Amino acid sequence: MTVSVTELAKEIQRLFAQKNDSERERVRFIFEQLRSELSAGRVRAAEPDPSAPTGWKVNTWVKQGILLGFRAGEISVYPSTHKDMPYLDKDTLPLRSLDAKSGIRVVPGGSSIRDGAYIGAGVICMPPMYINIGAYVGNDSLIDSHALVGSCAQVGHRVHVSAAAQIGGVLEPIGALPVIVEDEVLVGGNTGLYEGAVIRRRAVIAAGTIITGSTPVYDLPKQELIKASPGMPTVIPEGAVVVPGARAVTAPEGRKWGLSLTTPVIVKYRDDRTDTRTELEAWIR
Repeated sequence: MTVSVTELAKEIQRLFAQKNDSERERVRFIFEQLRSELSAGRVRAAEPDPSAPTGWKVNTWVKQGILLGFRAGEISVYPSTHKDMPYLDKDTLPLRSLDAKSGIRVVPGGSSIRDGAYIGAGVICMPPMYINIGAYVGNDSLIDSHALVGSCAQVGHRVHVSAAAQIGGVLEPIGALPVIVEDEVLVGGNTGLYEGAVIRRRAVIAAGTIITGSTPVYDLPKQELIKASPGMPTVIPEGAVVVPGARAVTAPEGRKWGLSLTTPVIVKYRDDRTDTRTELEAWIR
């Protein structure tokens, strides 16, 4: 028996408030329903909302449901390539089931996708990469080798997440916005996006850039400093090209020692030349 999304949300909120295991089997059933809805993309941990300051709203009850799933699970054996060295994880958190009809390419070599993650048609997963529960990856995106898409992170359509890039998960605090990467963004290699940072569509995040939800970003073309504020994380503007930079330490000892701190810098906004350099290679699809 399935339940509606409205009923699912109400039941998760009720069970989460209990803070105990008195209805363990009910929790396990409800969490299985939530995983199914997340996997199908009918439910998301965060969704577009033009009325919100960031353009996105958090579905707190989804995060509550995921935490319930961790709480109600029991350690179970998952098979590996060696019979004496199995994987051990909560039985409520299986891997995502995929087949050839999904239109998703998972190239052999050690990648994992947890059930409860939505993967759009045409997505390419290069080994080894990992996509956690609650994540959303839109159509025709590329998740490259050693890349992570953390729990509840939202990745748009035609996004290139380059090798060793980390898109952090944000499960707690429950109401915190997860990392948002909108459509047609290029996330460069060895980049880190954390703590609810929002990357607007068509932005380019150069290799090695670190952006958190509270990182100040220096916008050279607009001569502005982008700073987080209460309820408003760091938001990278649409089409911005962001590179790693440095700013001098102004404290006396910092000046004495010649110290500087790393900081993201917007050096330009995306143009035709940038598009040519950053477009996804059609031949690998």
